[in-house]
Amino acid sequence: MTHPHPAGVPTDLDTVIAEAPADATGALWRLTGAGRALDSNLIRLRPGTAIADHAEPLLDVLLLVVSGGGRLDTPDGTHPLRAHSACWLPRGTRRSLTAGPDGLAYLTVHTRRPGLGIGPAAPTPAEGGEPACLLHRVCPACGRLATDTAARYCSRCGTELPE
Repeated sequence: MTHPHPAGVPTDLDTVIAEAPADATGALWRLTGAGRALDSNLIRLRPGTAIADHAEPLLDVLLLVVSGGGRLDTPDGTHPLRAHSACWLPRGTRRSLTAGPDGLAYLTVHTRRPGLGIGPAAPTPAEGGEPACLLHRVCPACGRLATDTAARYCSRCGTELPE
């Protein structure tokens, strides 16, 4: 689902979660609009599912838990998450997320990546990392994050991954 309202009109994320099919995982809502400088996604994970260890080398990410709970694992340790927990993840922060027994719904907010353009290639970062949005690699059926960037099917359950 995308943001159905013009700029400045609130979206009730509790309603988005309540109206989503019970088995829907991944992005339930996305911010859209050509002129925006931010990206934002509402992500839902099933109980016990995880987003594997990854890092965003270029962007800071703000993560806000909307409902449920779980844990955030970083090099600094394990951090419990519950509704209304907010976490700032500076660029380069390695992290993984695991949903608790009630699942986990969280909002991510980060600077919008610039669109593709014609011109010289951007320098490759010295360290590896993952794009800020890994939703195209999260299995919609079981919530597993594909570790292979070219994967088309979930290695756990065989479901086709989103494009």
